[in-house]
Amino acid sequence: MTKWIEVTLRVDGEAAEATAEVLQRYGYQGVAIEHEGIPPDKLDEDQIPPATQLAVRAYIPDDSRADEVKTKLEEALRYMSLMYPMPTPIYRMVEDTDWAEAWKVHYHPLRIGKRLVIRPLWTEVELGAGDVEVALDPGMAFGTGTHPTTQLCLEAIEALLPPGARVLDLGTGSAILAIAAAKLGATSVLALDNDPVAVDTAIKNIEQNGVSEKIVAQEGSLDTVITSARRFDVLLCNILARIIIQMCDEHLGDTIRPGGLGIFSGIILDQADDVEVALRKTGLEPYARRVQGDWVVIEARRPGE
Repeated sequence: MTKWIEVTLRVDGEAAEATAEVLQRYGYQGVAIEHEGIPPDKLDEDQIPPATQLAVRAYIPDDSRADEVKTKLEEALRYMSLMYPMPTPIYRMVEDTDWAEAWKVHYHPLRIGKRLVIRPLWTEVELGAGDVEVALDPGMAFGTGTHPTTQLCLEAIEALLPPGARVLDLGTGSAILAIAAAKLGATSVLALDNDPVAVDTAIKNIEQNGVSEKIVAQEGSLDTVITSARRFDVLLCNILARIIIQMCDEHLGDTIRPGGLGIFSGIILDQADDVEVALRKTGLEPYARRVQGDWVVIEARRPGE
């Protein structure tokens, strides 16, 4: 039976993205950033305390290279401590059969915006009139709705999604944004991720939510869309600021039809200006921001129509 070592660092919002980038080099199939301290009985978003601390988690195989990987990880974190306060990483053994269970203790139902309710599959929630439920098992794909970047994206989708929209979810992860868009009125959603594990998880979550007829989840990237010449009414891009900037040099704006909308997240407040400069270079016009703590969602349009 395979064993895994869970690595956790508890950091403030500004350091979370940089910490995640370090863990990404050594972790297996991605990194999770979660808002800690959400009381299990608090469903409404306005009852949740601000995210003063975030837990960044990854997994490494407990094999012959584990000690070497831990040494390299700790060296990288020591270097990063010159820029941000860095805690000592916490290691915990996890059995292969307990892989998914390791996340459940950190994941509770959450109400976001006016209508959305994000529910873990292993819990039940009483829904009100007009509530839109997204039921998830994020597995190793991540994207649970507890991180501010995901919450801000969901709020923007609820507020801005035009009826019948054609949506591109670039870097779909657990498909939480794609599913929300489909349930809030999108006609079709293309959900892309370059991680096959994420795609498998996304497909399962899409089926669980009964929106398979609206969403196509597949392995792919920005190049997949650019070369197909497909254009979308709404682009959802919850990745990392540096990746968004890089994709702007690769014609990211061309994925949006004239008059269409882009929602960009994974951005720390002091990165927002740089991201907006890059968005303008790719032909988009940033027009609004949503802010939660240190995190920002940028809303932009492609001129035309």
